[in-house]
Amino acid sequence: MTTTASHAPIEAPSRLLQLAELRAGWELGATLSLWPLLKLAPRGDGHPVVVLPGLVASDLSTQLLRRYLRGRGYDTHGWGLGRNFGPREGVEAGMFKLLETLHAKEGRKVSLIGWSLGGAYARLLASKRPELVRSVITLGSPFAGNPRSTNAWRVYEGVSGQSANDSARMRHIRPTPPVPTTSIFSRTDGIVAWRGSVEKPGPTSENIEVFASHIGLGANPSVLYAVADRLAQPEGAWKPFNRKGLGALVYPDPLRRG
Repeated sequence: MTTTASHAPIEAPSRLLQLAELRAGWELGATLSLWPLLKLAPRGDGHPVVVLPGLVASDLSTQLLRRYLRGRGYDTHGWGLGRNFGPREGVEAGMFKLLETLHAKEGRKVSLIGWSLGGAYARLLASKRPELVRSVITLGSPFAGNPRSTNAWRVYEGVSGQSANDSARMRHIRPTPPVPTTSIFSRTDGIVAWRGSVEKPGPTSENIEVFASHIGLGANPSVLYAVADRLAQPEGAWKPFNRKGLGALVYPDPLRRG
């Protein structure tokens, strides 16, 4: 089994954390209540942003996030490939085509946001075509742990018809993409083991910890604000997320917590 730097095995989230996923509805309600405050996040520069859904989810699941980012000034897009049933035939080709089309149309690099399995796709795209990608933001995405350190691997194998142990793709997904990269994760994620979502901090890579369920990541107010903040950075002038002041109460420092 793959281990962390401390050699502790990465286990799938507990049954208690799985039950805690029921709070996703509360997270949506909180976002709707805080919508006026969320509009105080920095505005963007209009560059294209693609949001990739999680396993068995479709563009409907990312509609709120895309609507919010559109309101912050971005040219937002879903992936347009129906439900995410894994990397079946034509899926990767479809994503690359979308990336290439947007880059050619806008003449600008594209930011990629991926929720869960969608984040693994985003990392793969950025690894293979970094010249087209401005930044990568993942939400509870499993890229650092054992493929079975989630509570969704059986579903993945069932709907995709492929093994979760996909070493060929993981060679592109595990390493930090050669573009500004942010991993947003929650220690109370009931689907993906949080340690499997921890990025190695570097000159252009970071982790942002939030208090959220896995199912609610795309509708959690702290996640939406953090995503908008990360996208608003000028191209070529990336800086780590600032969690000082009141932000420290909402965004714990993952390095200090260990």
